[in-house]
Amino acid sequence: MTRLSTTIATLAGTVGLWLGGSLAILGPAEAVEIQEVTSPGGIKALLVEDYSNPLIAMKFAFKGGGSTQDAAGKEGTANLMSGLLDEGAGDISSQAFQEKLDELGVSLSYDATYDSFSGSFRTITEFEDGAFDLLKLSVTESRFDEEPVERIRGQIAAGIIANERDPGELASKAWRETIFPGHPYARPKDGTVDTLKAVTKADLQDFRRRTFGRDNLIVGVVGAIDPATLGKRLDEVFGSLPAKAELTPVADIAPVTGKRVDVDLGVPQTQIQFALPGVKRDAPDFFAAFLMNQIFGGGSFTSRLYTEVREKRGLAYGASSWLATFDHTAVLGAATATRSDKASESVKIIEGEINRMASEGPTPEELAKAKEYVKGSYVINNLDSSLSIASTLVGIQLDNLGIDYIDKRKGLIDAVTMDEVKAVAKKLLSVQPTIITVGPAGA
Repeated sequence: MTRLSTTIATLAGTVGLWLGGSLAILGPAEAVEIQEVTSPGGIKALLVEDYSNPLIAMKFAFKGGGSTQDAAGKEGTANLMSGLLDEGAGDISSQAFQEKLDELGVSLSYDATYDSFSGSFRTITEFEDGAFDLLKLSVTESRFDEEPVERIRGQIAAGIIANERDPGELASKAWRETIFPGHPYARPKDGTVDTLKAVTKADLQDFRRRTFGRDNLIVGVVGAIDPATLGKRLDEVFGSLPAKAELTPVADIAPVTGKRVDVDLGVPQTQIQFALPGVKRDAPDFFAAFLMNQIFGGGSFTSRLYTEVREKRGLAYGASSWLATFDHTAVLGAATATRSDKASESVKIIEGEINRMASEGPTPEELAKAKEYVKGSYVINNLDSSLSIASTLVGIQLDNLGIDYIDKRKGLIDAVTMDEVKAVAKKLLSVQPTIITVGPAGA
């Protein structure tokens, strides 16, 4: 078993971290050790030991095993499977499995994104033997019985139907299909009613077999467990998985810009979405782009978009932007919703702010405030509970940031210069954006 370590240092003054239910106050001089654990079978994990409560939280992900792996015509497979892995496994039926989870106080859930399939698990140490047994069965021997498959399929289908005339969903659909034409990122993760119907038990079993491998498994653990015990648990739960996942290759794609798509829908509000090039997570100018976006539209009540669209003109309840990084692309998006007779005005205002940021960049005051905010908010957003810390440990590994990333992050942000932010603003925002609207024609 190998062990490396770094620390989660307090990032902004005194911070309260919920580690499994009780508040552990970490002062400026205190830190939590991150250890890299390798099981006897070669499975790696990042671990934060914490014995303040008798709890263990685990987050794990299968990199590349998300909805991009759905077969053509069977979109929605990964999402359907995410609702079924705790609906019976091994020789335990769906209802009995749920009862055992409740009896042992185990929290277990799954989620599929475009690029990964992940699980969240939490147990108290008193029942950890039984809890880890259930987790192993869930991961490796889920049953996919007819009753739970049809029940979960029906729930998803009902949501798909309910969203068919939802303006926000229609805007997101048009946005994806326009900027990622013909690519798996253009497909709905939930699938459609028809593609969902086409998914069989054999498809679910095959998806799990292809996408769950020890080579693409990433694990983060927080709680009352030592490295040696964790190593044994890793092999117990995941050791029987295939050595290598059989992932279908996914091509890189640049988001299409310069398009205009208007979806006619008779509603009082018009949904507006923009798309511009983004920056991949491993790019040297990632933090410059991150700070620029924080100022542009990511800072909620303090951003330029919010100020111009909401505060100064009252055109919408809000306006925001986001920097989305995927395994195979990166995109800078922006969105708002406004009265249909104000849609054209809102589009022009956002275009104007894009042009202003591209040509002028931020002010020194804006950049300084953005740096302070993104440094301080990281603690609240990423280190406020045992599962969120475990998720952060997984995210660090998914993005290949290094075990010392949390220690380095503050310095990386502080090192960003005004010239770098201006350069990335010009690079990303000087492009003609793709614009999507959903609302009455001619608005």
